[in-house]
Amino acid sequence: MAGLLGRPDMLFVFDAGEVERVFRGEDSAPHRPSMPSLNYYKHVLRKDFFHAEENCAGVIAVHGDSWSAFRTKVAKIALSVGAAAQYTEQVAEVADGFVDRIRKIRNDDLETPDDFLNEIHKWSLESLSLIALDTRLGCFDSCASSDSQKLIDAVNTFFLCVGELELRAPWWRIYPTTTFKRYVAALDTILSVTLKYVERALEELKCGGNKSLLQELVAATGPRVAAVAALDMFLVGIDTTSNAVASILYQLSLRPAVQERLHGEIINVLQGRPMKPGDVNQMPYLRACVKEVLRMFPVVVGNGRQLTRDTVICGYHIPKGTQVIFQHYVMSNSEDNFPYAHEFRPERWLERGVGGVSVHRRFACLPFGFGRRMCLGRRFAELEIHTVICKMIQAFKMEYHHELLDYHIHPMYTPNGPIRLKLLER
Repeated sequence: MAGLLGRPDMLFVFDAGEVERVFRGEDSAPHRPSMPSLNYYKHVLRKDFFHAEENCAGVIAVHGDSWSAFRTKVAKIALSVGAAAQYTEQVAEVADGFVDRIRKIRNDDLETPDDFLNEIHKWSLESLSLIALDTRLGCFDSCASSDSQKLIDAVNTFFLCVGELELRAPWWRIYPTTTFKRYVAALDTILSVTLKYVERALEELKCGGNKSLLQELVAATGPRVAAVAALDMFLVGIDTTSNAVASILYQLSLRPAVQERLHGEIINVLQGRPMKPGDVNQMPYLRACVKEVLRMFPVVVGNGRQLTRDTVICGYHIPKGTQVIFQHYVMSNSEDNFPYAHEFRPERWLERGVGGVSVHRRFACLPFGFGRRMCLGRRFAELEIHTVICKMIQAFKMEYHHELLDYHIHPMYTPNGPIRLKLLER
């Protein structure tokens, strides 16, 4: 696609082998197609904050040496062995709180309310704030004026506005449109709330004791880097994770036999005790079910790169600067990459071919991306998702008794309509 208004040429790739070649051939600072509106917010509108220190603009809408330097600082802490595992028990407590909350708000038919997705947003924010801000926001008891609901609303506004700003004519570059003003206000809210809790972590750091992830970031990189890292986590971690969980719960509610197998695995591992680090590693079927839902219904339907040098793709010379879009939704639902692609088969992720090699095409399904620009929070997101699905299956038999839901992009790929699950106590 060439000649796009205010945009570089775009090339859509549907061949998993070519996707692998592009990923494996990229340099040390891959260029991900960024959102011009967020780029403007970070590097122009709020330049005083994001450029007050060298290499302190984060990893989203940042490229080159500045991106690489920031990622190196954060990755030492966020991607260290056990970084996510240390939060297992606390994340499980949040999941327990979510289960209790859902018990209270079911209707007389034991079904979840029409705004069930907002309740899942609360769970996601509560889990992420525990990790990124070292605090429990009290999302399950929040009111409209609370920090938690402000963050939920701001993140929702951010994602709703970004589609308008990025996919339509960019009038905001000429004058501040109403959508752009809402977008900026949402980002300002996320930043201000984030800074509030980073400052609190700084005070607690002076008191000594065990360091949280946030405190380790503050100690190792300084408060500004920690605040920007937390901001980026909120921008990409709440909506994606909550929509993934909504989709997984909905798909499992349609498959009672899968639920029963999952329940048996969970009971066998936990034996009635609370979750502890390493438990999810003993639940391969749980992990396989999550992978299968994300294969068939990926929350983010595509990934991409902006080429930093001329590249040959499918035998064609593609010039530097072209945006290459990898259509994972199409590839992961293709028979060329996954036999019986349109059937829900978690077992496919447990199968191994000759020499233990996976029988499916790895680069056809990359929900967290790949390489140096893959999701920094992957381990945390997987911990949150696996834990809350485990708790829901442990507590309820889930059923769905309404018209089947289509999926739409809003802007995540998610079930279109209220997810009214019937939850029967086990």
